Amino acid sequence: MAQIIENISHLDSQELLSLAADPERGAIFIDVREPEEYEAAHIPGIPLIPMGEIIDLIERLDRDREYVFVCRSGRRSLEVAIFFSANGFEKVHNYLGGMLQWQLEERKVAHGREHITEQFTLDQLERKITP
Repeated sequence: MAQIIENISHLDSQELLSLAADPERGAIFIDVREPEEYEAAHIPGIPLIPMGEIIDLIERLDRDREYVFVCRSGRRSLEVAIFFSANGFEKVHNYLGGMLQWQLEERKVAHGREHITEQFTLDQLERKITP
């Protein structure tokens, strides 16, 4: 069961993977780190929208969807989740421990710019995690 920290749901790795495997929920996963961090290692299938850019895109996102945010340790992604929650998004989660936790558990990572794009479109968020 997800932990609630600072009024935000925090998912562990198993909860994150379970949510990703549930097509009914249609959750969107977003890595909010900087491009160089993402290139070094990221969860396969999760697109990047850096924290500094996501604020400008919030009005283009569907408030009825469920969102999970990922960063290096879970702190920046928590700040993004808090921001989304304060702006009318009710179904937001933070990945507890971030990429540090993912790699500590020796889970699969991808490297490079596979889901970094120069121009944002909503369909880029429909990617799925590949465990």
